[in-house]
Amino acid sequence: MASFLNYTTSVPVDRTLLQIQKMLVSHGAQSIIINYEDLVPASMSFMIDTENGRMPFQLPANISAVARIMEEKHLPGYKKPGQPARVAWRVIKDWVEAQLAIIEAGMAPVEQVFLPYLLTDGKRTLFEVMSEKGFLIGDGGK
Repeated sequence: MASFLNYTTSVPVDRTLLQIQKMLVSHGAQSIIINYEDLVPASMSFMIDTENGRMPFQLPANISAVARIMEEKHLPGYKKPGQPARVAWRVIKDWVEAQLAIIEAGMAPVEQVFLPYLLTDGKRTLFEVMSEKGFLIGDGGK
């Protein structure tokens, strides 16, 4: 079984957010917004230039899910205040870094790697919209 990524991190959330921001800006992001819930960074929204124009994306940090898994697995530090948030954002940072490497290598465009996180109405990601529709496209397969 694979180890839970970054569960031992001690990197503060604000440092990780800055690292993600720097990566996104270096790859064309034009604006970045940190969205908070109860004073904790819950998601990062950004606009980035693509071949199809400027597009909005939002990367959610599902901190409660990370906390639940850490507790279920009794991972060291799961009771430590703020640890699930640190872990969640480090995982996102690693994922963003890998996705940007795929883009740099010409393996896929920005739109393809970030597509599930495309903001469709300013509030919901494409994944959330498609999930609500049972992932049915068009006429539902008729």
